[in-house]
Amino acid sequence: MISEKAQEVLESIWSIRDEKGEKVTLESLNKKEGDAPIKELLKKKMIEIIEEKVIKLTPEGERGARDAVRRHRLAERLLADVLDVGEHLIHETACQFEHHLHRGIDDNICTLLGHPKLCPHGKQIPSGKCCEGKEPRLIKIVSPLSSLAPGQEGRIAYIQASDQKKLQKMMAMGVLPGQSISLLQSFPSYLFKVGNSQFAVDETIADEIFVRIEDVT
Repeated sequence: MISEKAQEVLESIWSIRDEKGEKVTLESLNKKEGDAPIKELLKKKMIEIIEEKVIKLTPEGERGARDAVRRHRLAERLLADVLDVGEHLIHETACQFEHHLHRGIDDNICTLLGHPKLCPHGKQIPSGKCCEGKEPRLIKIVSPLSSLAPGQEGRIAYIQASDQKKLQKMMAMGVLPGQSISLLQSFPSYLFKVGNSQFAVDETIADEIFVRIEDVT
């Protein structure tokens, strides 16, 4: 186990390296995070300092950073999709909440949310073992439209479309977060209702519309 501050440092290293494509130096990290968590991570052999004082994650550090990023982004997804926490509070609240997501609990939350791939800010959520088989060990509160049974309804939680044209097509239908949606049929295509309009889409689009189910009893 490492301190919460050390976990946050691992997250920073991961984000700077993988998302910004920049090197993480000892000097820049010291200014931002302070000396104590860096010493802790060196002692735990989760980071090492290589040439030009660049910080490098060890294999153990890679696992720790990946898990920390996963917990944080799942916490953000939970706060946004289930608890309806305002956008301006999501990141700060997730920073506090993520440290309580022990190993195993994060997989339960991931299953509950339908194995989301992106956090509310559009950043990738590292997958877990639960995502491999996608076994429904829990009743999912948030599920893709394609997993709903005809007659089920809820509100659109988020759209996970990577293709811009596909996203624009959905938005033109009125498929927007917060809108009420109900699935009318699932064969031969997915027929759903948003507002007073009905639309039919194929499975690839139905897979990318995530719905907060209103009745999970």
